[in-house]
Amino acid sequence: MTFDPAAQLPGAPEPWAGSVMPALRDRPPYLMTEMIAAEPALAERLVRRLGSQSAMAELAGAIRAAADAGEPVLTTGCGTSEHAAMAVAALLEDSLRAAGWPDPWVTSVQAFELSRQPSSEGVVLAISHEGGTQATNEALRVARDAGAMTALITVSSRSPGAALADLVVTTDEQDQSWCHTVGYLSPLLAGTVLSSALRGDETDAVAVRALLDTADDAPSADAIAAGLQGCSRLLLVGSGIDCVTARELALKVEEGARLPATAHLLETIRHGHLAAADERTGLVMVLTDAEARGAELVDRAMAVLRSAAALRMPAAAIIAADLGDDVPLTLTPAGRTAVPLAGRLPRLPGLALASAIPAQLVAERLARARGVDPDAIGRDDPHQAAAAEA
Repeated sequence: MTFDPAAQLPGAPEPWAGSVMPALRDRPPYLMTEMIAAEPALAERLVRRLGSQSAMAELAGAIRAAADAGEPVLTTGCGTSEHAAMAVAALLEDSLRAAGWPDPWVTSVQAFELSRQPSSEGVVLAISHEGGTQATNEALRVARDAGAMTALITVSSRSPGAALADLVVTTDEQDQSWCHTVGYLSPLLAGTVLSSALRGDETDAVAVRALLDTADDAPSADAIAAGLQGCSRLLLVGSGIDCVTARELALKVEEGARLPATAHLLETIRHGHLAAADERTGLVMVLTDAEARGAELVDRAMAVLRSAAALRMPAAAIIAADLGDDVPLTLTPAGRTAVPLAGRLPRLPGLALASAIPAQLVAERLARARGVDPDAIGRDDPHQAAAAEA
């Protein structure tokens, strides 16, 4: 059957159950390919649905109340959901500042770490695509028992995680690949709608879809994959919201393309980490948030790319469309892909959303170039499956 990227994806099973390993395909399109293709239409549907969920309005009210009281708003998750939680924390802090709170207490904490030091006040907002992640659910449980308000962004209100949350925001459509792309974008969309509510606005669903449609540049991702496929490992670099994208790309490259990858903050990478780099170490610079943050950010990014050139490292970039002339082509010999500008959305949500598909396409095309089906994230290998269960 031909996949229809505009059709609604299945929800969680009824009764709820964790997903089973996807069936392997011997050639693309993989399930990951199809999930990326589905994201623009899914985004429009999801933004419309989220805007009418009562839990979303209640959660916005709880976050405002926490900010008024000087109490924390903590986001949490594991893996891809942890990266989404980092992005959502940035969006919420940005919106609270824009709405008049000068110094809101918003931060992201990894789920296992949060479960060891639970908050007894404020809001704990967890992200879990299917709602069955043990560490995330434990963080919710101990936070609820300690006295914090708990909330969860997840696919279904029937999951084990949902039973531990005071408020559940549901995304309703489940990622069909274990190399989650929809599972990353969906909570970003929920965070965007939530941040709009904090600003007293509504998210423009049509603008979100148009942004994601424009971000889908497969030929550029093909070129980057070709430029990096001979590498023995990758370094992913970014600052601010771009570091979240770099971290998620590193995870997708490792679990999807089976290529070792490490994400670093923009300044951190020059403080020792390049000592182990050579011509078989690839670098991907994520640089989308420079306009608002100033010339110094571009200067530091250029310094990292010049260091990569001196080491003969294949370097590529995921770069804002308006920055192309500021970054010489000679510094990205492995290619570049442009992130579109989000003129009808607030700056930070627009950047987080617009970067998602380009990064996902790079990882998916790297998997193709390396002859790997990304969907099972290696669990088709009995040793990997045993490691996951150990």
